[in-house]
Amino acid sequence: MTASTTTYVNVAGLDVADALHDYATDVLCRRAGIAPERLWQGLADIVAEFTPRNRELLARRDELQDQLDDYHRANPGQPDPAELEEFLRSIGYLVERPADEPIRTANVDEEVARIAGPQLVVPVLNSRYALNAANARWGSLYDALYGSDVISDADGGEAGKGYNPVRGGRVIAWARALLDEIAPLSQGSHSDVTDYVITNGGLSAIIDGDMISLAYPERFRGWQGERDNPSALLLRNNDLHAIIDVDRAGPIGQDDPAGVNDVRLESATSTIIDFEDSVAAVDATDKTLGYANWHGLCTGDLTAEMSKGGKTFTRRLNEDLEFTGADGSPVRLHGRSLLLCRNVGHLMTNPAIMVDGEEIYEGIMDAVFTALGALPSMEADNPLRNSRAGSIYIVKPKQHGPEEVAFTNDLFAAVEDLLGLERFTLKVGVMDEERRTSVNLDACIMAVADRLAFINTGFLDRTGDEIHSSMEAGPMERKAAMQTAAWKQAYEDNNVDAGIAHSLPGKAQIGKGMWAMTDLMRGMVDTKIGQLREGANTAWVPSPTAATLHASHYHLVDVGAVQDELHSRGRRDRVHDLLTVPVKADDYSAEEKREEMDNNCQSILGYVVRWIEHGVGCSRVPDIHDTQLMEDRATLRISSQILANWIRHNLVTAEEVVDSLERMAVLVDKQNADDPNYLPMAADFENSIGFQAAKDLILQGTTQPSGYTEPILHARRREFKDRHGLA
Repeated sequence: MTASTTTYVNVAGLDVADALHDYATDVLCRRAGIAPERLWQGLADIVAEFTPRNRELLARRDELQDQLDDYHRANPGQPDPAELEEFLRSIGYLVERPADEPIRTANVDEEVARIAGPQLVVPVLNSRYALNAANARWGSLYDALYGSDVISDADGGEAGKGYNPVRGGRVIAWARALLDEIAPLSQGSHSDVTDYVITNGGLSAIIDGDMISLAYPERFRGWQGERDNPSALLLRNNDLHAIIDVDRAGPIGQDDPAGVNDVRLESATSTIIDFEDSVAAVDATDKTLGYANWHGLCTGDLTAEMSKGGKTFTRRLNEDLEFTGADGSPVRLHGRSLLLCRNVGHLMTNPAIMVDGEEIYEGIMDAVFTALGALPSMEADNPLRNSRAGSIYIVKPKQHGPEEVAFTNDLFAAVEDLLGLERFTLKVGVMDEERRTSVNLDACIMAVADRLAFINTGFLDRTGDEIHSSMEAGPMERKAAMQTAAWKQAYEDNNVDAGIAHSLPGKAQIGKGMWAMTDLMRGMVDTKIGQLREGANTAWVPSPTAATLHASHYHLVDVGAVQDELHSRGRRDRVHDLLTVPVKADDYSAEEKREEMDNNCQSILGYVVRWIEHGVGCSRVPDIHDTQLMEDRATLRISSQILANWIRHNLVTAEEVVDSLERMAVLVDKQNADDPNYLPMAADFENSIGFQAAKDLILQGTTQPSGYTEPILHARRREFKDRHGLA
């Protein structure tokens, strides 16, 4: 149902859309054993209590932004960081840093507390993607390597349609070299092994007839199959597992001297099921589908019909893995990625529930329904349960400073009371992606010190907020140059330093952001290891394949040792670098300006048209050079804000940007020509809702709250659904 066709049920003073009311009453309440009357009255009470506070926090954002704008108009260009710091303290934007006290979070799962590994982010509205991500805990290294550009096509190594033994040989050599890092032999290499033997002393390898033990026998964890004829060998290094699959009759194993048919890596140890930047959820229909998919993941009942190789099958959650331990005792490993749920931020409202004719805040609604839907994920008798520690993990994005984080803490406590949960059952992940959070990260951490499970940098949203916060200071650096801006490295360092200072290791994740170039896996393998060397114990990847490849980094880097070393060095004082505004004198050439306009306009259009007209919140969008990039609202925010800034400071004109949009629309139409459901923009710019949305995002960018894209996207998506009768 779109906003204009929604019918409502009045309950406890709330007008609840039929779809959401019926699903919550008939499914969520029944499964949780909670009386519907209790749910609706409790939600009404929470809405009444927290709505005024939410409004006050948003008003405070506007007040501070007005003060920032006035300051930068009076002090154009790059301000002196010390003077800027003094000003920010005087208006309450910057608060005193609390002491380096440890967080007090308890009852967290090992994927949060102990295991360092890759993290996926996947849209909740796509059940197939969600299931694939949840099942990406274990991935085939052979498949990931063979199907990616990590393996060279040169000299006969092309992938082709059938199996290429040249390419296959390179895959096997790459995997064997990794095994030498995961479980090195006391002499020789896994590439020389002709057999693996389980002995009383653990695992040994046969090389040239000699039995060679592991250099670190404790890294052999167990096996599957018969002891004398194992089908799988379980290894562990840096708390992360790898499995050698042995099958001398298998398609690869039959030609392998040791019968190795594959190497599987423990890959996406955690996954964020996303209600926010990667989805287009604008009404009751969208929200109800999201809550239903999330609940299905938490009960283990979610399924999706899939086709591969001409065959159709049903995808469901994987079961746990069972092994015989090295000492003969059973070993059971979690078969699925630990699931975190990302709610929306504090800004947006949604017509799924109304009070006195006004939409309620979507973040309040998410807190209640995602927690309610997650209750089965903790049940001890649920064989597919998510948390063995009895926690529900909710990531909260786009918060501005410690007052907003404290609001979330109180909101979660109210939800716990409503659902009869022990205090701090709801764990929170704080996205460090807004400037006022970055400069006050320690205070934000301590505002949720009893439930914090995660901090993570979000460079793209952080860049969008950096531009908008200092919109009046002057023209900003080009988008690509932001990667090397002084504030950016200080931001990344401060996130790690603050996390270590407050003893997150062993209790919570310290994360870093996404690799967006979905097809360029060689580049990811070459560079993303740097995030671990900087102290992150998780980092985002765009696909299960990327998770498996990135998992190799966690075997090569002992993140715990890195964090210990960083802790011994002490904190880096980067506040002045954090406050360095990325303004630049207008010395760009006409060609550079045109290039920046075209690159951003093409990116904006390629993403927005799918968001508005297809309801796709996260897309693999070809850039202006046809390189596939993963785009979401965070990438859209920075692209639209940089152009809005350039118009504001007369580097380009609005007319020039519109001209670029029209030219790039022709290119985007061509890039989507094979999609039968695509509506070309260039045929009628005035009546293309997607094109008009893209234009609005740029031309109205300076007036959008914090530069966010959601208000315009939501309004235009509802317009499209109404025009086309989409329920």
